[in-house]
Amino acid sequence: MTDLRRLFLTGFSGSGKSAVAVLVADKLGWRAIDTDALIEEAAGSPVAEIFARDGEARFRELELEAVRQAASQEDVVVATGGGAILADENRRAMADGGLVVCLEARPQAILERLRDAGDHTERPLLAGPDPLARVVELKATRQHIYALADLVIDTEGKSPAQVADAVVAAMRSPPDGGPSGPDPWFARHPQRLLLPEERTERSEATSLFVEAPSRRYPVAIGWGVLDRLGELLKDAGLSGAAYVISDSEVLPRHGDRALLSLREAGFAADTFAIPAGEASKSLETAATIYDWLVAHRAERGHALIALGGGVVGDLAGFVAATYLRGVPFVQAPTSLLAMVDAAIGGKVAVNHREGKNLVGAFYQPRVVVEDVSTLKTLPPRSLIEGCAEVIKHALILDPQLLADLEAQADDLLHLEPAFTVDIVRRNVAIKAALVAEDEHDSGRRTILNYGHTVGHAIETVAGYGGILHGEAVSVGMTAAAEIGRRLGVTPREVVERQRALLERFGLPTRGPKLDPERVVAAIALDKKVTAGAVSWVLLEDIGRTVIRSDVPEELVRDVVTEILS
Repeated sequence: MTDLRRLFLTGFSGSGKSAVAVLVADKLGWRAIDTDALIEEAAGSPVAEIFARDGEARFRELELEAVRQAASQEDVVVATGGGAILADENRRAMADGGLVVCLEARPQAILERLRDAGDHTERPLLAGPDPLARVVELKATRQHIYALADLVIDTEGKSPAQVADAVVAAMRSPPDGGPSGPDPWFARHPQRLLLPEERTERSEATSLFVEAPSRRYPVAIGWGVLDRLGELLKDAGLSGAAYVISDSEVLPRHGDRALLSLREAGFAADTFAIPAGEASKSLETAATIYDWLVAHRAERGHALIALGGGVVGDLAGFVAATYLRGVPFVQAPTSLLAMVDAAIGGKVAVNHREGKNLVGAFYQPRVVVEDVSTLKTLPPRSLIEGCAEVIKHALILDPQLLADLEAQADDLLHLEPAFTVDIVRRNVAIKAALVAEDEHDSGRRTILNYGHTVGHAIETVAGYGGILHGEAVSVGMTAAAEIGRRLGVTPREVVERQRALLERFGLPTRGPKLDPERVVAAIALDKKVTAGAVSWVLLEDIGRTVIRSDVPEELVRDVVTEILS
């Protein structure tokens, strides 16, 4: 933190920026600055009067000068107005030597705070008969820009003092958990707060197509593309009602944006949230969604939208494939894991107590909408687990992708917009090519199971809790590489290169503490078992795989015992 000279707090009005700025400044021995106070001092009038007398355009001019003034100072904590981050000039000023932290809260919580403070009627942009609807609308249109912040901190259920503690803790522990603090990355990426279209290295929103034999469908990839969800559904020929299935963590963060976009496009839209976590991917949870759809009189032409990670996508896809013998399905993944893997290819399923994804179908979506900005709201552990699938794709199919990950790991871990969009696009292209060649996972697409044989068994024995899917795959890839090495298939240098990259991204290569015999038994129930033989995907080199069904069980037992010790 030695080179960090200023901290900017962003977020919607009512997120607590002013109060938190004072507390953080006190903890750091810095000064607190409020840009609204600077504006009122310069204009000699309250903000509400500036809006009423001179209009929003004049207020934004004064705001530019206030942010510029704050950004010229050192050892300051700056509370910015809710719309300050919308201007690229302001984002440039904040990014130059500053850490930007967004304070997040749901619209209902924001309005309650403003009412408790007695100033919701004094907020010019919230004037009108329905302030909650106005908060929802404004926040939804700004959310992808708030997501550009270096860190996003959820303030719900926390006092200003607790939020301040979280801000200070985050300043002292960089997002990737590295020992050197955030400064080196900030110094190398002065444009990190710019939208892709504003960056020197332009990163356009992209549409790729999955050419599956049963359906051709687009994958829209970009920063902020969730705001086009309704438009993209209409382009795919959908209309009428749309039902958003999400989870208890994702829906409060992104549900309002999805609903606003759908309703603006003319859809009658509603949402249903399942409890977050792998345990929800069950027939029991599917039954509750069926009941909800029946209660809403959902029809065969109505769309079911999965807004969330792989669990939500698999579950909602399974429901879409089976409700009324099939309704239109849309993937809107919000995790890296889902964007690069689970949302592409039409594999949908729920878990059985005896194994992962044992009850499922192949059911392609109509359209996939991948808003890379949503990754900014992921907990660090969830982001890192998604990197396991990215690394897997590079290991089995793309040596250049592997080299880029080795050279620019920090850019992906810190979600540098242009690089991250490019990485997602390249991974989607890899997955799409395999799906086009082998839609039903009976041929070459099998290579995508690299690391999954042991990984799925670990998840099953762990009871789908305690270890994330990507973490289990990382351990599974370590096991597969070691099995390959002992069989004389995988060169030692490939094993070491894989291990080094997994560890660079903070992914596990050992553990968790489970009974090896139970894991070996779970491997025997793997979906890829044919005539009692397990099909193992092994590396012959980077980008070159081989399928082996003759791996001795004793060798598997030895390796599994070693990695779980």
